[in-house]
This record gives sequence, structure tokens and C-alpha cells, in this order.
Amino acid sequence: MASNDSAIPPHAHAAVSMEVPLKTSAPPPEYSATRGAGGSKKHAVVDVFFRVVLFATSVAAIVLLVISNQTELIPIAPGIAISRTGKFSHSPAHINLLATLSTAALYSIITGLISVFALRKPGGTSTKLKFHFVIVDSLLLGIMAAATGASGGVSYVGLKGNSHSRWNEICDTYDTYCIRVGASIALSLVSSVTLLLLVWINTYALSKKIARL
Repeated sequence: MASNDSAIPPHAHAAVSMEVPLKTSAPPPEYSATRGAGGSKKHAVVDVFFRVVLFATSVAAIVLLVISNQTELIPIAPGIAISRTGKFSHSPAHINLLATLSTAALYSIITGLISVFALRKPGGTSTKLKFHFVIVDSLLLGIMAAATGASGGVSYVGLKGNSHSRWNEICDTYDTYCIRVGASIALSLVSSVTLLLLVWINTYALSKKIARL
């Protein structure tokens, strides 16, 4: 009796041996979804951290600015001195800085709570929410940077004076006032940098999320 192999043509064996399943480099959909959710969670945690930093620096700057008032005796004649108080409210730039810091503190509370709630969701922060964060964070960054720069300019004149305008320095008299206002401006600068980092982080997270679509 003839063997069954003899009935199969040689080219058929070659065809069968060539039917090797090809390997694919694309990960399964479940893996991609899990990896995307994990990255979104990490971005949300970092987002919450920087919003806490924004709140802390804004509140600290507000406190330093509010308690910066200092009263000193200013001599106007031999044996005669009058009491004068240095207040942040004497400068519109410092008032603007206080309003901006208050806005930033309130904004950090609201957005921080939103980010915490987003952490509890399976998908993390949505693309739409990230986009809104980028827009509003950028707007507040511009306002904060402008207020910090204006307040810093006024404080520099108080520290060094301006001989051309005949503005005398006041920090040699109101030393505590100048130190506290300067510390408040420095913390405002930290708040501005924090907002800048938030814009970068959310922009990066948004680009990664769009790339996975």
C-alpha cells in the first residue's frame, strides 16, 4: 500500500512549512489602556502636589504682606520726631499683589480638589479638564508674573531709592517692613514658577493623551 506522504506533492510540504505565524510588535489593547491609565494617575498626583505648593506659597506670601506694617519715629527737627507707619496698602502695586495672591490661593484650592476627585476615577483626569487647566493656569501665570514684577519694582525703589527722581530709600528706616515685603515677593515668584510648571506638566500630559488616540 502506498504511503499517504507519497500522495502529497513536495511543493505542498514547502507551503505548509512556510505558514509560520508572524509576530507583531503592537501591544494588546488591554496593555495600552492599563499603561495609559497609570501614566494619567502619575500626572494627576504631580498636579495635586504642585497645586498644594501653589496654595502654601500664596498663603505664606499673603501673611507676610499683611503683617508687614511697621511704625517708626521719624525725626523732622532736632528733638522733634513724628510717628509714621509703613504699610503695604500705601502702594497700589502691593495691593494688586495681595489680590493676585488671594486669587491664586482660592484657585489652587478649587483645582486641587478637582484633581483629587479625578485621581479616584479609573481613567484619571480627562483630556477636556487638562485643556481647561492649561488655559486657566497660563492666564493666572501671566497675572501673577505681572503683579510680582510691579511689586518688585516698587520695592526696589524703596530699597535703593532713585536719585534722578529724588526718591529716598526707606528700608534703612523700615527694615522689618522691607524684609517682610521682600519675602512676600520672593514667595510670589515661587508661586509664578509653580504655575509655569503646572502649565508644562499638563501640556505634556495632554500631548501624551492625544498621541494615544
